[in-house]
Amino acid sequence: MSGHYFSESPESELRPREIRAVLGGAERSVRTAGGVFSPEHLDRGTEVLLRTLADAPPAGRVLDIGCGWGPIALDAALTASASGLEAEVWGVDVNERARALAAENARSLGLAGVRIASPEEVPAELRFDEIRSNPPIRVGKAALHEILGTWLPRLAPGGSAYLVVAKHLGADSLQRWIGEAFPELAVDRMARDKGFHVLRARQV
Repeated sequence: MSGHYFSESPESELRPREIRAVLGGAERSVRTAGGVFSPEHLDRGTEVLLRTLADAPPAGRVLDIGCGWGPIALDAALTASASGLEAEVWGVDVNERARALAAENARSLGLAGVRIASPEEVPAELRFDEIRSNPPIRVGKAALHEILGTWLPRLAPGGSAYLVVAKHLGADSLQRWIGEAFPELAVDRMARDKGFHVLRARQV
């Protein structure tokens, strides 16, 4: 899978570029490149998630699973800062190119509270008040379940996860699976927009 955005070391041409994206309620300039997820623009699923959570700035420790070039992590940090809240935002990705871009974008936006890491670099004891993610559905069901099985149990007491998933890529079946696999989580569909569902899983 060396040519995919979920590869650790993409072999595709770098082709760096600068794009404009609405993050934290304002248009920002960010860096992307080939070999990462949605390098040309903010993808529709992420756009739906950010719009859904626009009026819910995070506080505490936030995790973005599969952060790519960083839009969800950056938006969370920007939104928290604009609301006067303290947020420690972690963006994790297996793709080293994506991590480098996300870290560069955080620096260029002055977001010292954003930490970009590989999954293995996140301290095992950390618990997260929120998870905000457009998870990598195209890795396949088994791999996706393994990823979510790693991170959903790391929600802090009272924490919530917000996952955006395209309906045609299995949003309904993923909602059912989370409810069955994690009885400690109350799962519902928070929003539906442009063929995407925002699933919410809350510690109960």
